[in-house]
Amino acid sequence: MKTITLKTDDGFFERINSLAKSLHLTKSELIRRSVREYENYIKRENLKKQIQEASFNVRTSNAELMTDFDTTIDDGLKDV
Repeated sequence: MKTITLKTDDGFFERINSLAKSLHLTKSELIRRSVREYENYIKRENLKKQIQEASFNVRTSNAELMTDFDTTIDDGLKDV
């Protein structure tokens, strides 16, 4: 297992220490879990952006199709 050294101010250290104690975890385990959770958060945010972009592309495509449909709906159906 590798070691990471983290320098932080006293207030942050106390928050980590207090949270680890309240969760019955070591500070190392708390930080490992926190990093994994943050990684998952970033993945979810990226997925959300991809879904939003895809949704926008579908909306744009649908709007174009509806415009095309509206302009051709009466083709060949009007009285001559």
